Amino acid sequence: MQKERAIPEGYMTVGELAKKMGTTVRTLQYYDQEGVLSPSAESIGGRRLYTYKDMIRLHQILSLKSLGFSLSDIKDRLISLNTPAEVADILAQQASVVKEKIEVLSESLNAIEALKEEVLQMQTVDFKKYADIIINLQLDNEYYWLIKHFDSDTLDHIRSRFDIESGRLFMDRFNQLNEDIIALKKSGIAPDDEKAQRLAEQFWNMVMEFTDGDLRMLPKLMKFGNLKGENRDWVQKQTIVNEYIQPALNIYLSKIGVNPFKEVR
Repeated sequence: MQKERAIPEGYMTVGELAKKMGTTVRTLQYYDQEGVLSPSAESIGGRRLYTYKDMIRLHQILSLKSLGFSLSDIKDRLISLNTPAEVADILAQQASVVKEKIEVLSESLNAIEALKEEVLQMQTVDFKKYADIIINLQLDNEYYWLIKHFDSDTLDHIRSRFDIESGRLFMDRFNQLNEDIIALKKSGIAPDDEKAQRLAEQFWNMVMEFTDGDLRMLPKLMKFGNLKGENRDWVQKQTIVNEYIQPALNIYLSKIGVNPFKEVR
Protein backbone atom coordinates (compact mmCIF):
# COMPACT_ATOMS: atom_id res chain seq x y z
CA MET A 1 0.00 0.00 0.00
CA GLN A 2 2.90 2.31 0.79
CA LYS A 3 4.30 1.72 -2.74
CA GLU A 4 1.06 2.84 -4.38
CA ARG A 5 1.14 6.13 -2.52
CA ALA A 6 4.77 6.92 -3.26
CA ILE A 7 5.09 9.55 -5.99
CA PRO A 8 8.55 9.78 -7.60
CA GLU A 9 10.35 13.08 -7.30
CA GLY A 10 9.49 15.45 -10.17
CA TYR A 11 6.07 13.91 -10.73
CA MET A 12 2.60 14.91 -9.57
CA THR A 13 -0.80 13.30 -9.59
CA VAL A 14 -3.68 14.51 -11.74
CA GLY A 15 -5.22 16.13 -8.67
CA GLU A 16 -2.02 17.96 -7.80
CA LEU A 17 -1.58 19.24 -11.36
CA ALA A 18 -5.19 20.36 -11.53
CA LYS A 19 -4.81 22.27 -8.26
CA LYS A 20 -1.55 23.95 -9.32
CA MET A 21 -3.00 25.07 -12.66
CA GLY A 22 -6.44 26.09 -11.41
CA THR A 23 -8.33 23.54 -13.48
CA THR A 24 -10.23 20.34 -12.72
CA VAL A 25 -9.37 16.65 -12.71
CA ARG A 26 -12.25 16.04 -15.11
CA THR A 27 -10.74 18.54 -17.58
CA LEU A 28 -7.36 16.79 -17.46
CA GLN A 29 -9.03 13.41 -17.93
CA TYR A 30 -10.85 14.80 -20.96
CA TYR A 31 -7.61 16.17 -22.43
CA ASP A 32 -6.10 12.73 -21.97
CA GLN A 33 -9.03 11.04 -23.76
CA GLU A 34 -8.74 13.52 -26.64
CA GLY A 35 -5.00 12.94 -26.95
CA VAL A 36 -4.14 16.56 -26.20
CA LEU A 37 -2.31 15.97 -22.92
CA SER A 38 -1.55 12.48 -21.61
CA PRO A 39 0.29 11.61 -18.38
CA SER A 40 4.02 11.05 -18.76
CA ALA A 41 4.06 8.07 -16.38
CA GLU A 42 2.11 5.76 -14.09
CA SER A 43 2.80 4.92 -10.50
CA ILE A 44 3.18 1.32 -9.35
CA GLY A 45 -0.42 1.46 -8.26
CA GLY A 46 -1.58 2.69 -11.65
CA ARG A 47 -1.98 6.38 -10.76
CA ARG A 48 -1.42 8.76 -13.66
CA LEU A 49 1.57 10.99 -13.13
CA TYR A 50 2.50 14.31 -14.73
CA THR A 51 5.82 16.15 -14.94
CA TYR A 52 6.64 19.85 -14.86
CA LYS A 53 7.08 19.63 -18.63
CA ASP A 54 3.45 18.46 -18.77
CA MET A 55 2.58 21.45 -16.63
CA ILE A 56 4.13 23.82 -19.19
CA ARG A 57 2.27 22.05 -21.98
CA LEU A 58 -0.97 22.36 -19.97
CA HIS A 59 -0.32 26.08 -19.61
CA GLN A 60 0.07 26.23 -23.37
CA ILE A 61 -3.23 24.36 -23.88
CA LEU A 62 -5.17 26.46 -21.37
CA SER A 63 -3.81 29.68 -22.88
CA LEU A 64 -4.85 28.68 -26.40
CA LYS A 65 -8.24 27.52 -25.11
CA SER A 66 -8.86 30.87 -23.45
CA LEU A 67 -8.12 32.54 -26.80
CA GLY A 68 -10.96 30.65 -28.42
CA PHE A 69 -9.12 27.76 -30.09
CA SER A 70 -10.82 24.38 -30.31
CA LEU A 71 -9.02 21.25 -29.10
CA SER A 72 -8.45 20.17 -32.72
CA ASP A 73 -6.84 23.56 -33.43
CA ILE A 74 -4.72 23.23 -30.31
CA LYS A 75 -3.51 19.77 -31.34
CA ASP A 76 -2.16 21.25 -34.55
CA ARG A 77 -0.42 24.06 -32.71
CA LEU A 78 1.32 21.97 -30.05
CA ILE A 79 4.99 21.34 -30.66
CA SER A 80 7.66 19.45 -28.78
CA LEU A 81 9.26 21.24 -25.86
CA ASN A 82 12.65 19.56 -25.75
CA THR A 83 14.94 22.54 -26.34
CA PRO A 84 14.99 26.22 -25.26
CA ALA A 85 14.43 27.17 -28.90
CA GLU A 86 11.26 25.07 -29.09
CA VAL A 87 9.93 26.53 -25.84
CA ALA A 88 10.73 30.05 -27.06
CA ASP A 89 9.04 29.29 -30.38
CA ILE A 90 5.75 28.26 -28.81
CA LEU A 91 5.86 31.28 -26.50
CA ALA A 92 6.43 33.50 -29.54
CA GLN A 93 3.43 31.89 -31.25
CA GLN A 94 1.28 32.46 -28.19
CA ALA A 95 2.46 36.08 -27.97
CA SER A 96 1.51 36.58 -31.62
CA VAL A 97 -1.97 35.18 -31.05
CA VAL A 98 -2.41 37.33 -27.94
CA LYS A 99 -1.39 40.44 -29.92
CA GLU A 100 -3.96 39.60 -32.58
CA LYS A 101 -6.62 39.19 -29.91
CA ILE A 102 -5.60 42.48 -28.29
CA GLU A 103 -5.92 44.21 -31.66
CA VAL A 104 -9.40 42.75 -32.20
CA LEU A 105 -10.44 43.68 -28.66
CA SER A 106 -9.04 47.21 -29.13
CA GLU A 107 -11.10 47.60 -32.30
CA SER A 108 -14.17 46.32 -30.46
CA LEU A 109 -13.53 48.74 -27.61
CA ASN A 110 -13.16 51.65 -30.03
CA ALA A 111 -16.40 50.64 -31.74
CA ILE A 112 -18.21 50.47 -28.39
CA GLU A 113 -16.89 53.87 -27.36
CA ALA A 114 -17.87 55.35 -30.75
CA LEU A 115 -21.36 53.88 -30.52
CA LYS A 116 -21.73 55.23 -26.98
CA GLU A 117 -20.92 58.74 -28.21
CA GLU A 118 -23.42 58.43 -31.06
CA VAL A 119 -26.12 57.17 -28.69
CA LEU A 120 -25.60 60.09 -26.32
CA GLN A 121 -25.69 62.61 -29.17
CA MET A 122 -28.88 61.12 -30.62
CA GLN A 123 -30.66 61.54 -27.27
CA THR A 124 -33.36 59.10 -28.38
CA VAL A 125 -33.53 55.31 -28.34
CA ASP A 126 -33.45 54.04 -31.94
CA PHE A 127 -32.18 50.47 -32.19
CA LYS A 128 -32.46 50.44 -35.98
CA LYS A 129 -30.00 53.33 -36.16
CA TYR A 130 -27.80 51.66 -33.56
CA ALA A 131 -27.69 48.56 -35.79
CA ASP A 132 -26.73 50.66 -38.82
CA ILE A 133 -23.98 52.37 -36.85
CA ILE A 134 -22.62 49.04 -35.56
CA ILE A 135 -22.55 47.56 -39.08
CA ASN A 136 -20.71 50.59 -40.44
CA LEU A 137 -18.24 50.54 -37.54
CA GLN A 138 -17.53 46.86 -38.22
CA LEU A 139 -16.92 47.70 -41.89
CA ASP A 140 -14.55 50.49 -40.83
CA ASN A 141 -16.74 53.05 -42.59
CA GLU A 142 -15.44 56.41 -41.39
CA TYR A 143 -18.81 58.06 -42.09
CA TYR A 144 -20.73 55.98 -39.54
CA TRP A 145 -21.42 59.14 -37.54
CA LEU A 146 -23.57 60.61 -40.33
CA ILE A 147 -26.26 57.99 -39.65
CA LYS A 148 -27.56 59.75 -36.54
CA HIS A 149 -28.38 62.85 -38.61
CA PHE A 150 -30.70 60.97 -40.99
CA ASP A 151 -34.36 60.49 -40.19
CA SER A 152 -35.98 57.06 -40.57
CA ASP A 153 -37.39 57.75 -44.04
CA THR A 154 -34.02 58.88 -45.38
CA LEU A 155 -32.28 55.86 -43.87
CA ASP A 156 -34.84 53.54 -45.45
CA HIS A 157 -34.22 55.27 -48.76
CA ILE A 158 -30.46 54.82 -48.43
CA ARG A 159 -30.86 51.14 -47.55
CA SER A 160 -33.00 50.60 -50.64
CA ARG A 161 -30.70 52.57 -52.97
CA PHE A 162 -27.26 51.42 -51.86
CA ASP A 163 -25.57 48.31 -50.63
CA ILE A 164 -22.29 48.43 -48.70
CA GLU A 165 -20.02 48.54 -51.75
CA SER A 166 -22.06 50.96 -53.86
CA GLY A 167 -22.48 53.25 -50.85
CA ARG A 168 -18.73 53.32 -50.27
CA LEU A 169 -18.07 54.04 -53.95
CA PHE A 170 -20.64 56.84 -53.94
CA MET A 171 -18.96 58.51 -50.95
CA ASP A 172 -15.55 58.19 -52.62
CA ARG A 173 -16.87 59.92 -55.75
CA PHE A 174 -18.63 62.58 -53.71
CA ASN A 175 -15.51 63.33 -51.68
CA GLN A 176 -13.41 63.57 -54.83
CA LEU A 177 -15.92 66.04 -56.28
CA ASN A 178 -15.68 68.07 -53.06
CA GLU A 179 -11.89 68.16 -53.37
CA ASP A 180 -12.23 69.42 -56.97
CA ILE A 181 -14.65 72.11 -55.84
CA ILE A 182 -12.33 73.26 -53.03
CA ALA A 183 -9.40 73.39 -55.48
CA LEU A 184 -11.49 75.54 -57.85
CA LYS A 185 -12.45 77.87 -55.00
CA LYS A 186 -8.78 78.27 -54.00
CA SER A 187 -7.94 79.12 -57.62
CA GLY A 188 -10.39 82.02 -57.51
CA ILE A 189 -12.57 80.66 -60.33
CA ALA A 190 -15.91 82.51 -60.49
CA PRO A 191 -19.17 80.52 -60.04
CA ASP A 192 -20.27 81.32 -63.59
CA ASP A 193 -17.00 80.08 -65.10
CA GLU A 194 -17.26 77.05 -67.40
CA LYS A 195 -15.15 74.93 -65.01
CA ALA A 196 -17.38 75.83 -62.05
CA GLN A 197 -20.48 75.06 -64.10
CA ARG A 198 -19.17 71.60 -64.98
CA LEU A 199 -18.67 70.84 -61.31
CA ALA A 200 -22.10 72.24 -60.52
CA GLU A 201 -23.56 69.85 -63.09
CA GLN A 202 -21.69 66.91 -61.52
CA PHE A 203 -22.86 67.97 -58.07
CA TRP A 204 -26.48 68.13 -59.19
CA ASN A 205 -26.22 64.78 -60.94
CA MET A 206 -24.95 63.23 -57.72
CA VAL A 207 -27.82 64.78 -55.80
CA MET A 208 -30.24 63.24 -58.30
CA GLU A 209 -28.43 59.91 -58.07
CA PHE A 210 -28.62 59.92 -54.28
CA THR A 211 -32.28 60.92 -54.13
CA ASP A 212 -33.30 58.86 -57.15
CA GLY A 213 -34.99 62.00 -58.42
CA ASP A 214 -37.12 62.47 -55.28
CA LEU A 215 -36.80 66.24 -54.79
CA ARG A 216 -38.69 66.07 -51.49
CA MET A 217 -35.41 64.96 -49.93
CA LEU A 218 -33.61 68.21 -50.82
CA PRO A 219 -34.53 70.15 -47.64
CA LYS A 220 -33.20 67.27 -45.56
CA LEU A 221 -29.95 67.09 -47.54
CA MET A 222 -29.41 70.84 -47.20
CA LYS A 223 -29.17 70.41 -43.43
CA PHE A 224 -25.91 68.54 -43.97
CA GLY A 225 -24.28 71.81 -44.91
CA ASN A 226 -24.56 72.89 -41.30
CA LEU A 227 -24.25 69.94 -38.93
CA LYS A 228 -24.27 71.24 -35.38
CA GLY A 229 -22.18 69.53 -32.75
CA GLU A 230 -19.88 67.86 -35.28
CA ASN A 231 -16.29 69.00 -35.04
CA ARG A 232 -15.01 66.95 -37.96
CA ASP A 233 -12.84 67.77 -40.97
CA TRP A 234 -15.50 66.41 -43.33
CA VAL A 235 -18.11 68.83 -41.97
CA GLN A 236 -15.73 71.78 -42.24
CA LYS A 237 -14.90 70.84 -45.83
CA GLN A 238 -18.59 70.47 -46.66
CA THR A 239 -19.23 73.99 -45.37
CA ILE A 240 -16.53 75.36 -47.69
CA VAL A 241 -17.91 73.33 -50.61
CA ASN A 242 -21.48 74.53 -50.04
CA GLU A 243 -20.44 78.19 -49.85
CA TYR A 244 -18.85 77.91 -53.29
CA ILE A 245 -21.12 75.45 -55.08
CA GLN A 246 -24.44 77.07 -54.07
CA PRO A 247 -24.14 80.13 -56.32
CA ALA A 248 -22.65 78.01 -59.11
CA LEU A 249 -25.52 75.54 -58.72
CA ASN A 250 -28.11 78.33 -58.83
CA ILE A 251 -26.65 79.53 -62.13
CA TYR A 252 -26.58 76.00 -63.56
CA LEU A 253 -30.17 75.19 -62.54
CA SER A 254 -31.36 78.50 -63.97
CA LYS A 255 -29.69 77.65 -67.29
CA ILE A 256 -31.40 74.26 -67.54
CA GLY A 257 -34.70 75.69 -66.34
CA VAL A 258 -35.02 73.74 -63.10
CA ASN A 259 -36.39 75.18 -59.86
CA PRO A 260 -36.22 72.23 -57.47
CA PHE A 261 -37.81 73.98 -54.51
CA LYS A 262 -40.77 75.17 -56.58
CA GLU A 263 -41.26 71.56 -57.71
CA VAL A 264 -41.12 70.35 -54.13
CA ARG A 265 -43.91 72.73 -53.16
